Amino acid sequence: MRDDFAKGADMEITVNPAGQQAVVVKLSGRLDLLVAADVKQRLAQVVNEGFRLIVVDMSEVSFVDSSGLGALIGGLKAARLAGGDLRLASPGPQAQAMLELTTLHRVLKPYPNVTEALQAG
Repeated sequence: MRDDFAKGADMEITVNPAGQQAVVVKLSGRLDLLVAADVKQRLAQVVNEGFRLIVVDMSEVSFVDSSGLGALIGGLKAARLAGGDLRLASPGPQAQAMLELTTLHRVLKPYPNVTEALQAG
């Protein structure tokens, strides 16, 4: 039997440019206290690289806690300070529930998929 207790530290972050100033940041795993600082730092780094529209693909995020939401808010703040925006694509049911419970769905607007998040005005 495998011990999956430390699985919370497993977060894969993939960054794919989607145009001159747009980027898709795909997160895979649990967005929790163990990885929140890394995610926030990576989002800030993407903004520093010149991307203004950040779409966070959450289709493979299995769990989000308050620290994870804080990391996304940090990324949104960095993007907006640079004149850009951060949008969420494909949040799962648990992530969507967290966004609605905290009313963060008003500022971290969720979109059904990456394409719609990139094209939204």
